[in-house]
Amino acid sequence: MLDTFRIALGQLNQSVGDIGANADSILAARREARGADLVVFPELHLIGYPPEDLVLKPALVEKAAAQLERLAEASGDDGPAMLVGSAFVRDGALHNGVALLDQGRIAAVRFKHELPNYGTFDEMRLFQPGPLPEPVILRGTMIGVPICEDIWRPEVCRHLADFGAEMFICINGSPYELNKEALRIEGIARRRASDTGIPLAYLNRVGGQDELVFDGGSFVVNGDGQLAARARDWEEQVLQTSWTRTARGWRCDRGDLAQETPQPETIYCAMVLALRNFVERSSCEGVVVGLDGARDSALVAALAVDALGGECVTLALVPPLTGGAQALEDARICAQRLGARCREITLDARISEALEALDVCFAGPEREAGERLAARMGALVLGAFAESQGAMLLSSATKSDFSLGRVPSCASATGGYSPLKDAYATTVAKLVTWRNSAVPHIGLGPEGTIFPASILAHTPPLPTGVDDAARLDAMLFGLVEHDKSIDQMVADGFPRAALRHIEERLHASEALRRQSPPGVKLSPRNFGRDRRYPITHAFRS
Repeated sequence: MLDTFRIALGQLNQSVGDIGANADSILAARREARGADLVVFPELHLIGYPPEDLVLKPALVEKAAAQLERLAEASGDDGPAMLVGSAFVRDGALHNGVALLDQGRIAAVRFKHELPNYGTFDEMRLFQPGPLPEPVILRGTMIGVPICEDIWRPEVCRHLADFGAEMFICINGSPYELNKEALRIEGIARRRASDTGIPLAYLNRVGGQDELVFDGGSFVVNGDGQLAARARDWEEQVLQTSWTRTARGWRCDRGDLAQETPQPETIYCAMVLALRNFVERSSCEGVVVGLDGARDSALVAALAVDALGGECVTLALVPPLTGGAQALEDARICAQRLGARCREITLDARISEALEALDVCFAGPEREAGERLAARMGALVLGAFAESQGAMLLSSATKSDFSLGRVPSCASATGGYSPLKDAYATTVAKLVTWRNSAVPHIGLGPEGTIFPASILAHTPPLPTGVDDAARLDAMLFGLVEHDKSIDQMVADGFPRAALRHIEERLHASEALRRQSPPGVKLSPRNFGRDRRYPITHAFRS
């Protein structure tokens, strides 16, 4: 029986479905953790998370089983044991589970008991719940291995404690959203430690997967709730922890305690990492951003350079039909400061000809139709230009735009990715101001001022009855994030007429959002799997 225990937490990125590469990353981290007794990997790391319906393919599960045997054989040397998350079939049922690999064999397997079925999670559709798990035994120590959702309710940890668990090692695939770090530590991990008096290691992954991004921030809390170790946010890391057996049980020694990334940098990092991984895994030769002098497109340009480097970003300077000279100059300044490639595309004459041919103008009741046609034409040209470069076109539409249907369907469908899809206009304003004075710690872009003052001052159009962008976003937040009724919002001090107009546009824009490209989830309720509304319905609050 050991009096000291060395556990390495492998906070790694992954590639969904690339099982061989994920296995290789496990072995590389194990080599880095040489000297540890145990090295741990995130939930479903071997197949990638979330696998969605890919995990229903028998061939994928078979390949995962073969790679798990390969990893088990590798554990036969004098290196550390491994806890590896994967998918398993037992008695015809598919499970989300974790395997203990030690001394050249699969020493134990445990299955996830609590399957989340809310928000972005849909595990009850894919997996069967396992029984309440018992601890695994390694080097004479009883280790409870709850998997992600298993610690969000007390039953699993209490059961493991009753069966003699001396420490909890919880593997997770916990997506980023605003203020979630405090919930993980204060609301969940410390509660489970307090309930049982048993220390808990919380391992999260890092990296982007489609609309989700994982922020890392793995940590250990002792039985008294004290934070003993914490990994960095937004970066891969093999966090080494040392544990000592005391009269009261195991205790993690104080180790590395990385600071939580502050706001708004952490939001910016979420966008950067999600964009970086999405483009890399889409096999594109970089990205194209239509830069029109507006604040939204300028921020997307900066995000692209920070994610991929200036050499992988082409900024297509497309001035708007009104105020084009100043907007074009602002776009040129941004492009120069970001160090990205540029291409000026003039569309105003062609758009004007099209508007005249269709008798559509920018005045009176036809104004919105004219603006939409101009946006569609611009998007089509940008999409064709990006395709000619083998690149991905990025959308610059915000959550405010998608809420109100301000993005023409053709324009929104043209882009391959929408970094601002879950960011309200007020969030964009904060990020632009912040990026002018700071650089994200995972960014590849330049330091110094990027955006001219006129871009900082730019404001998006507002709907009828609303004269302030912050007030608009507050109304959208209540309607979208909290599903409040108009009566509730009126009680909060907002005007009824404006609310009715906004709610109508919100519901009428569902089809547009279904056609839109994916974008990283930042909020508790993103447009996508968090919020699944019918395209057509008659309900109004």
